[in-house]
Amino acid sequence: MKKTVAEIKDRDIVEAVFLVKEKIVAMAKNGKPYLTLKLMDKTGEVDAKVWDNADQVGSLFDRNDFLAVKGKASVYLGKMQLIVSELKRVPEEAVQLADFLPETESDIEAMVAELHALVASLTDPDLARLLRSFFEDPELLAQYSTAPAAKGMHHVYLGGLLEHSLAVAKLVDAMVPLYQGLNRDLLVVGALLHDIGKVREMTYLRCFDYSDEGKLLGHITIGVEMLQERIARLPGFPVELAMLLKHMILSHHGQYEYGSPKRPKTLEATILNYLDDLDSKINGIRTHIRKEPDNPSRWTSYHRLYDRYFFKEKPVAEPGGGEPAEGGAPAGLADCLEPSELMPETVPAPAPQSSEPARPAQEKPRQEQRGGDQGRKAFSNNPFAILKK
Repeated sequence: MKKTVAEIKDRDIVEAVFLVKEKIVAMAKNGKPYLTLKLMDKTGEVDAKVWDNADQVGSLFDRNDFLAVKGKASVYLGKMQLIVSELKRVPEEAVQLADFLPETESDIEAMVAELHALVASLTDPDLARLLRSFFEDPELLAQYSTAPAAKGMHHVYLGGLLEHSLAVAKLVDAMVPLYQGLNRDLLVVGALLHDIGKVREMTYLRCFDYSDEGKLLGHITIGVEMLQERIARLPGFPVELAMLLKHMILSHHGQYEYGSPKRPKTLEATILNYLDDLDSKINGIRTHIRKEPDNPSRWTSYHRLYDRYFFKEKPVAEPGGGEPAEGGAPAGLADCLEPSELMPETVPAPAPQSSEPARPAQEKPRQEQRGGDQGRKAFSNNPFAILKK
């Protein structure tokens, strides 16, 4: 009867251990508190409701705890949710952490080898020694190949930062032959380092969240600081080259309203901005399309940050009508930003009476279906185990 998130079907009785990503206390119309939870494992996320004894149950666990859950699955507004009847907190020693965090489907060792090959391909000796100073550092390489690329928008899984950075570098190599005079080495280094600050901006050994440093400074500022720290250790590194690299990191979000301290003012910085945005959006849209396996409509739910619905070329089941009107998310659908809390001792939590209908939680980002143990070899040992020590 144990199930992963990806295996849960309508009306299933579910008994499984999940990681608590979110924990929210809400109030029903009758004034009675209830819990809205977001439970996750490496295959995806599922909403859950605890209708009775919410105060008592909620005091027994927190976000980032592990819970043994028993409940019944049902589809509500096209989305799977669990009505929880029992909860029991599970100690971390009793679980494999890699079973609960989403992971890249790509092979980590192969991507690291690709990273080193890109470093070896550089012809500029100063840029080559700069990248070697980053990626020949075992601790930094472990962080870089483990961190997600974001908390909610794109590549929201372990290994996402490395996967995204390599994808941008591949886009660089695809377009450099099309335009004369581009500085390929500068673009490759920009692609690999533009998000380097995310290794410190985010926490990712449990639910993905922002560190204190990340909340106060952000990955762009952190990235420029990391770059300067490395350059300071390299005697004779050209001052102007350092300035151009810093500008690429500072401007890669493109516009002030997107958190970019500077707008791109060199050709290479402009190219990096667009290639970064391209890869991010492709991954983000694909993730949004895949996260609703139980939605029979040919249209996805509303994506708040992209401000639109997306058409699915292959319907899950029957077509569900035309595209809803744009311009605002329907009630109960929306948030593509991410995560929060969970975990307890066995406490009965019966399902609600019909007078207390289930109320949808805010929609959160990713519910990709990832295959069984495929990703574990990437993180259960190297580099994930290094970071857990």
